[in-house]
Amino acid sequence: MENVCKSFICHSVGVIGPFLKRFFSVWTGQAEIAPCKRKEKKEEQVISLRPQVAEGENVFGVCHIFASFNDTFVHVIDLSGKETICCVTGGMKVKADRDESSPYAAMLAAQDVAQRCKELGITALHIKLRATGGNQTKTPGPGAQSPLRALARSGMKIGWIEDVTPIPSDSIRRKGGRRGHRL
Repeated sequence: MENVCKSFICHSVGVIGPFLKRFFSVWTGQAEIAPCKRKEKKEEQVISLRPQVAEGENVFGVCHIFASFNDTFVHVIDLSGKETICCVTGGMKVKADRDESSPYAAMLAAQDVAQRCKELGITALHIKLRATGGNQTKTPGPGAQSPLRALARSGMKIGWIEDVTPIPSDSIRRKGGRRGHRL
């Protein structure tokens, strides 16, 4: 059978052409086949997002808490201010619009932020608390205090707490018109 097959191939190669000659020589085992190149498995290096610090040393970030009467933002950046580490709002944690600025939503947002900070190796936070300010209310909203408590309870060390509400030296005209806001 093998002889018949080879003779058929030899007869047909002259007629069909050089491409089939190559194909049939590989098929019958007459051609030299290059050894199979196997891809070497490269060892994957584990990339750590944590900064390299000595044991027991604190790595600080800056936590901006913006508490208005409509929502609460908990935003952590690095000390240079260029890199956002994590930003969670009260509206991301609850479904109802009326609950976005609630202390409960702010607490949930702060817990998420603390967990992400620990993953990235940040162990301590400086806090900057802000209300709406400007020519509007300078009073922080209801979700201002609970993120502070949640961050402290989750094991984050608190550096300093600063109020950075913008207070105008001389403001633009407030909304409400000449006769004021009518209740």
